[in-house]
Amino acid sequence: MRKPLLAALTILSLAACSHRSDGLPPLVGQAKEDSTAAYVIGPGDALQVFIWRNPDLSAQVSVRPDGRITIPLIEDLVVAGKAPTDVAREIEKRLSEFVVEPKATVIMQNFVGPLDRQIRVVGEAAKPQAIPFRQDMTVLDVLIAAGGLTPFAAGNRAVIVRKVEGKGSDSYRIRLNDLIEDGDLSANVQVAPGDILIIPQKWL
Repeated sequence: MRKPLLAALTILSLAACSHRSDGLPPLVGQAKEDSTAAYVIGPGDALQVFIWRNPDLSAQVSVRPDGRITIPLIEDLVVAGKAPTDVAREIEKRLSEFVVEPKATVIMQNFVGPLDRQIRVVGEAAKPQAIPFRQDMTVLDVLIAAGGLTPFAAGNRAVIVRKVEGKGSDSYRIRLNDLIEDGDLSANVQVAPGDILIIPQKWL
């Protein structure tokens, strides 16, 4: 099932967007803004909520699929899509009904992030998966997280599909074999939040 699914995904992705073989351009405009934006919480993230001088109100929680958490005295608090500091201020506001001048700190324990800030790797990677984006991330960082390429990968035919403001999406050919096998660092391009890395199979 995996090979037909990958082939279909590759065809659909490339048919839906224009294709370029000259490599990814530098991150500019919206892509640059997105790559340096403050981290926002997503489903699956683990949070440490610390309430100063109130250890009984502190808790370590995971963000539910609906983007909410529950801590002592506060049920179903929406946190997905918000920065940790914003969540801390909301917790203080909600706790002020029960505690005098509460002071809250929200600490990230495990990063997953919202879908639009993940890098998705499909095809001939050792471990295809969604990877949390972090600032200044490159395609080499993505490959390390995905365990590298399989022996069947056509690395120099890999593409990155990227959303482009005002025009849907675009795809860019990248040279993974040159990067990994030849150490060509010019092939180590930056990635942006929401990128999809498609690694096709070699033609047999």
